[in-house]
Amino acid sequence: MSEKFFERHQPLLEQAMAAAALRGYWSPYAESPSPRNYGETANDDGRAAFEALRGKPFPLNLHDADGTVGGEQSPYGFDLGITYPHVPADKLVAASKRALESWRRAGPRAWVGVSLEILARLNKRSFEIAYAVQHTTGQGFMMAFQAGGPHAQDRGFEAVTYAWQEMSRIPGVAIWEKPQGKNDPIRMEKQFTVVPRGVALVIGCSTFPTWNGYPGLFASLATGNTVIVKPHPGAILPLAITVKVAREVLQEAGFDPDVVLLAAHEAGDDTAQKLALDPAVKIVDFTGSTANGDWLENNARQALVYTEKAGVNQVIIDSTDDLKGVARNLAFSLALYSGQMCTAPQNIYVPRDGINTPEGRVSFDDVAAALGVALDKLGADAARAVELTGAIQNDGIVERIEKARALGLPVVADSKTLTHPQFENARVRT
Repeated sequence: MSEKFFERHQPLLEQAMAAAALRGYWSPYAESPSPRNYGETANDDGRAAFEALRGKPFPLNLHDADGTVGGEQSPYGFDLGITYPHVPADKLVAASKRALESWRRAGPRAWVGVSLEILARLNKRSFEIAYAVQHTTGQGFMMAFQAGGPHAQDRGFEAVTYAWQEMSRIPGVAIWEKPQGKNDPIRMEKQFTVVPRGVALVIGCSTFPTWNGYPGLFASLATGNTVIVKPHPGAILPLAITVKVAREVLQEAGFDPDVVLLAAHEAGDDTAQKLALDPAVKIVDFTGSTANGDWLENNARQALVYTEKAGVNQVIIDSTDDLKGVARNLAFSLALYSGQMCTAPQNIYVPRDGINTPEGRVSFDDVAAALGVALDKLGADAARAVELTGAIQNDGIVERIEKARALGLPVVADSKTLTHPQFENARVRT
């Protein structure tokens, strides 16, 4: 079956290889949630699938589970009420190692075929995943659909493409022949085997669980490693759905479904540390705080550790021929998902003596005022603004707003509480 999966998706894979060579735009998945792309009932079906998961145990059968965990709360003001099987860290690693024995022998075509079939099925469930992302991260629905669905799937497909590009360069069998003059040549038949590193660990974040999780997940899976997926305790559902789909595909292909495992856990426990330090774990893909990323880099020395940590995005306004346009663009970037994106600008630098424009010199204070006006306009219509701002993922971010006010510094545009027209208890701030 894994060979059939590869053959089914080979035309798309070849298109992806061509796009990678040209470095141009290409995507196998439609980013618009239009019925033309996903079907007339896709949105309603996805919402119904999400609602059907609420208030009950998530349908995932994991061996060695010793109980359940779960406490996700939608930033839009309600409990998800979903529980997930909890498996101790050592049991997860043991199961992953057992699954590795057969998975590693399957070879690149099987690894890639299975990976691409998983992505294809995830794409068909993009609306369900979108609602799961929206109600764990607080993203607005459009962002949740695009970033949580097709854009995340793009990133997974890209990882598989580059994995296949490198693995396919290696011949499975080669004839090595050296002439020996009048004597018969020395002839050898060489066999080459792509060898996986071992068990991989993906540590997810609370804001973009699939967008940040899929590259590491599919890069490891497509190169023959088994994968333990450890979601953030506040955003388990999107990755739980992903793991469930992956296990279904693996089982259909005749592999041990434990090739992909879910490590759901309670907030504040040491699951991540136990998994990351296990000698069998050879790859760690992490997205999260600088402190946790630094800890992994310094301590998980047995593994290749890839971290995406917090950064500071700088903007310098030196001059412009359209100050209002600059202010609108910056205001949009600041307001999008309430500044919770890793790409959101934090520090904006303006020369003390102002900037040059076609209308003349504009003072520092006037540049700041223009930005404040643009931000206030974005938040003026709450019903529209909430689709841009989304909701605040956790209470800690709300606390930071109060701490910023307490600094006593001049405020260009103060944070406002907005009422969401659909979710009256949503935690929405500009």
